[in-house]
Amino acid sequence: MAHTHSQALQKAYIARSHERCRRMGIDKSRVYSARILPPAQLFEKLEAKRELVLVAEPFLEQLHGFLRGSNFFSMLTDADGCILSMVGDESILAEAFALRMTPGAYMDEASIGTNAMGTCLIEAEPVQVSGPEHFVEAYHLWTCSGAPIRGVDGSIIGAIDLTGYSEYVHPHTLGMVVAAADAVSRMLEIRHYNEELAMTNKYLETILESISAGIVTVGLDGKVKTANEHAATMFGYDVPTMLKLSAQDLIEGWEEILLMLRSDQRFMDEDVSVRATANKLQFNLSAYPILDSSGDLRDVIFVFKDVKKIRKLANRIMGRRALYTFDKIVGKNPDFVRVLNFAKKMADSRSNILIMGESGTGKELFAQAIHNHSDRRDESFVAINCAAIPRTLIESELFGYEEGSFTGARRGGQPGKFEVADGGTVFLDEIGEMPLDMQTRLLRVIEEGTVCRIGSSTESVVNVRIVAASNKDLEEEVNNGNFRKDLYYRLNVLPMRLPPLRERRDDIPLLVDYFMLQITRKLNKKPVEIPEEHIRQLMEHDWPGNIRELENLVELMVNAEGLPWRLPLPFPRHDDIGSPTPPMPANLNSERLSDVERRHILATLDRHGGNMSLAAKALGIGRNTLYRKLDADASHRETAE
Repeated sequence: MAHTHSQALQKAYIARSHERCRRMGIDKSRVYSARILPPAQLFEKLEAKRELVLVAEPFLEQLHGFLRGSNFFSMLTDADGCILSMVGDESILAEAFALRMTPGAYMDEASIGTNAMGTCLIEAEPVQVSGPEHFVEAYHLWTCSGAPIRGVDGSIIGAIDLTGYSEYVHPHTLGMVVAAADAVSRMLEIRHYNEELAMTNKYLETILESISAGIVTVGLDGKVKTANEHAATMFGYDVPTMLKLSAQDLIEGWEEILLMLRSDQRFMDEDVSVRATANKLQFNLSAYPILDSSGDLRDVIFVFKDVKKIRKLANRIMGRRALYTFDKIVGKNPDFVRVLNFAKKMADSRSNILIMGESGTGKELFAQAIHNHSDRRDESFVAINCAAIPRTLIESELFGYEEGSFTGARRGGQPGKFEVADGGTVFLDEIGEMPLDMQTRLLRVIEEGTVCRIGSSTESVVNVRIVAASNKDLEEEVNNGNFRKDLYYRLNVLPMRLPPLRERRDDIPLLVDYFMLQITRKLNKKPVEIPEEHIRQLMEHDWPGNIRELENLVELMVNAEGLPWRLPLPFPRHDDIGSPTPPMPANLNSERLSDVERRHILATLDRHGGNMSLAAKALGIGRNTLYRKLDADASHRETAE
């Protein structure tokens, strides 16, 4: 009965859609959408829908991941039915492109008749349209499942669609699309409330910091009478300790200040050295006399201001800080130490640095340490992952845009990352993924030291130090035509290669101890004692995920709290943890590398609940690589069977 009712509902919305199409005079024999945006207008559309695209992209990838190899593709549209993004198998995408079903094409009913995207936007509910249910005959080969995406206010802001060949129609497909659309809506809602909360906090913080100062009251004998919390924090004391100090303990020239005030002279906005807990610090000081009823000086109020407060506040709000320093980089391997020393020597150089190394070797950690070791340490550090920014948005992210340069452009425009980092360091991670046209613009920034926002003809001078990183062989990318030769030589002025963990095995015990200390402190757990035989196994492993993989393993050890477990490297299976008599392989080296890797991958997937993205991150590889390894493993086992 339920199935019949569902079919009746389906026929109802299909019937309503076909009736709308007939009233609009849609030609059943048409092939292409009646409205397809040219590239310039598509760029404006993508910029205007930037947040929707960024939030939905991972879910489109996940849908594609579930159905990889099944000849399906997923799509994202805006509320008007304009395709913003497509992900899917190449063969079926080629057929879609032949029908000009590409980003910029409108899939609303007025443009292409009954289809899941356009119909779900009108019906305001999930729909499935298969075969002849499409009004246009060219679309009869498809089965489409679409669900609307709702914004924070409940209005429809877009749709997600999953399309395949009509013979593969299945009701579960619609369920997957509904789940993805709901997830995007929830993520947008979370982002909205997080942004609202963050902005409220930043407003409060900015207002308080803009009027706050270190206020200290001192008697004529120099003894501190009162001090506010802000003053204590500025100098590195607590308030009770501050009350035990004297003016002579805090500042140089107390006697001169007192003499000026006794002589009715002003002491305003003077820079003074303050003896803080760590060392001497520079502050701006104004001294105000407190007079009694007879006009005699009784006390002095000091008002201290941080001369760098505005810059530090802005950096804190924007998150433009480098956290890591060289003392947090662990290793005694001679080759690694040579790289470390080279990085320290080159920190103050104005030349660009290119850091090469496999995923998980610590390229960004080195970049931050170089920045903090340089004379730019008090300026901004801006990290940009060239592989994480969609191609359509990378230009505005890097170089900014002017107000009115496109539909949806923010009032007042927006500075690009190079402007934000002026005076500091720009870290270009995964530089090998940067599109060729952006490589040309980056080369100009390096050569001329200027940037030009989208929609502007004015060049702005910027002073940035570029640290680039790549896990690709850029020289090979140059030979393959994927990377500009002139940009490669501009970046490769000071080349650094971070050795993979398998080339510095003697550092593994040291790294294990370091991570054990850090993780136990973070999790408030007791350190785990690791037997020497396990340490030897760790040193024999090749660590495809490098240091990141080793850190994950140590965290697993800490969470296991010392329970008996064996090491089918590099992670234990869940059924091994707590096993009373865990079997230990007689000779680990006799195992095939492919078997070790397969066990590692499956254990990691199990540990992350089958989440491919989290598992790939833990393994230190990309999701596409993880999919390829799983596909290759499945093919190998089918052949063996």
